[in-house]
Amino acid sequence: MGNMLGIQLDKAGEMPLRRQIYQAMRDRMLSGLLKAGEPLPSTRELSADLQVARSTVCEAYEMLIAEGFAVSSQGAPTRVAEGLSLETVPGCPARRTTESRQSCKADFRTGSPDLRHFPRYLWQQTLNRALDEIKVEKYGYTGAQGLPELRYEIAAWLFRSRGLIVDAEDIFITQGATHALHLAADLICRDRPKILMEDPCHTGMLRTLMNKECKVVPVPVDEHGIRTEMPDADAGAVYVTPSHQFPLGGILPASRRAALIRYARDHDAYLIEDDYDSEFRYCGEPVTPLHALDPRRVIYVGTFSKSVYPALRIGYVILPQTLHKQWIRLRTHTDVQNPVIEQAALAVFLRTRKLDRHIKKMRRIYGERRRALLAELERTFGGGWRAYGDDAGLHLAVEFPNLCFDDAFRKSAAERGILITPVEYHCIDKGRHRDKLLIGYGHLDPDEIRSGIGLLYEHVRDYFRQEKKGL
Repeated sequence: MGNMLGIQLDKAGEMPLRRQIYQAMRDRMLSGLLKAGEPLPSTRELSADLQVARSTVCEAYEMLIAEGFAVSSQGAPTRVAEGLSLETVPGCPARRTTESRQSCKADFRTGSPDLRHFPRYLWQQTLNRALDEIKVEKYGYTGAQGLPELRYEIAAWLFRSRGLIVDAEDIFITQGATHALHLAADLICRDRPKILMEDPCHTGMLRTLMNKECKVVPVPVDEHGIRTEMPDADAGAVYVTPSHQFPLGGILPASRRAALIRYARDHDAYLIEDDYDSEFRYCGEPVTPLHALDPRRVIYVGTFSKSVYPALRIGYVILPQTLHKQWIRLRTHTDVQNPVIEQAALAVFLRTRKLDRHIKKMRRIYGERRRALLAELERTFGGGWRAYGDDAGLHLAVEFPNLCFDDAFRKSAAERGILITPVEYHCIDKGRHRDKLLIGYGHLDPDEIRSGIGLLYEHVRDYFRQEKKGL
C-alpha cells in the first residue's frame, strides 16, 4: 500500500504489479494530477514506498516511456510528457466509482421472466450435446437466414403449440424482436416512411421505429386491442400485438383481424405482428397468430426471450416471400448472422421437447402468481379497481378510477423503492390512460407480490393524500 502518489496495489490480484503501477500513473497523468514536465519519484523511492521490488517499478516506468507517457534522459529524472492531460468536458460529471441508489423493495417492472426456474443444468447438457453434434463446417459463416436445423424446429414448434403451418424456408433467425423490427423498418420505411402503431404501445419498439426515422402514426387501443378505424395515411405497415396487446392485454377479435388484413391488402401494406409472450396463456390454448389469415401480408415476429432467457438473444421472423431477398441482403451487410452454437443448442432444446416442458411448467407458475396478484389487490385495495386484458402474460394493467398516475408518481414511488410504470408512459398521445398502472409479476414469487402490493397501497394512499386527490 503506497502513499507517495496515492497508489493502491492489489498484491493478491491477477493483474501483474508492474501493470497496476503503470495504469495508476498513466491515469494520474491523463487526469492532470501529474503535470507535464513534473519529475516522477525515483524507482528506488517508489519501490520502497509501495513495498515492491525495484525491478517491478523499473518495468512500469519502461512501459510509460515506451508509450510516450514519460520521457527520460541520461543523468536526469524521468518526467511526465507534454500534452497528456484530458480535461473534464464541461457539463459532464466525473465518473463515480460508487453510486447512491435507493434500494429496491418492490420491483413491478414488466417483461421479466423468472430466471430462477430456468433449467440451467439441462441447458448446459444441451449446449454440450450441440457442440458434439455440430459439424465443423458450421463454425464458418452459415448464412443470414439462420441455422436450417433451428428453422425447421421452430416451424415444428409453431405447429404443435399454435397450430400454425409454416415453411421453414420462410423463417429467418434474428437477435430478438427489437432486432427484427430494426430490419423490418429498414425494408419498409425506405420507400414508405409512415407506420401505423398501436397507442399505447411498447416504448422500446416505438423508439426503434423513430430512430429509423419512420413517421409513426398512432392508432388508439381499447380493451380488445387496436381499433381498426384507420387514419388516412399512406403507411407501409401496421405494428400490432394481436395475441396479447401490450400494455393493456386484450386479444384482438376476429372481426378486427379481418379488418387489418383488408387494410393491408387495399393499401399494399404489411402487418408487423409482434407475438412477444402469447405462449403464457392461462385459460385455454395460445391464440392463433394473425399470420394464419394471410402469410403474404404479415411479418410475424417471435422471440425466445421470455420462454428461454433474455440474454440468449435469439428471435425469428416469418417473412412473406416477396421480402426474402431484401432481408438476406440487408442482414448480410449488417451483422451477417447469429452465433451458431446457441442456435444449435436451441434446436436441440426444441427437438427434445425440453422447451415445451419448461414452458408448461412456467405457465403453471405464472398463472399461480397472477391469481396471487389479483387476490392481493382485492384484499389490499378492496373494490373500485379493474384489471384489464386476457388471462395471459407476465404483467397486469390495472385501472384505478379518478386517480392520475403521471411521471411524478413514478419517480416518487422509485424514491420509496417501488419500481412501477404507469400505462401513460407507453402512450404516444397522452391523456387517455392516466388512471392505469402496469404491474409486472412474472419474476416475483407470491410472497414478494404480497409484500410489494402492500408497499404500493401505502404509497398510493400517502401520495394522493399529500396531493389532496384522495384514494
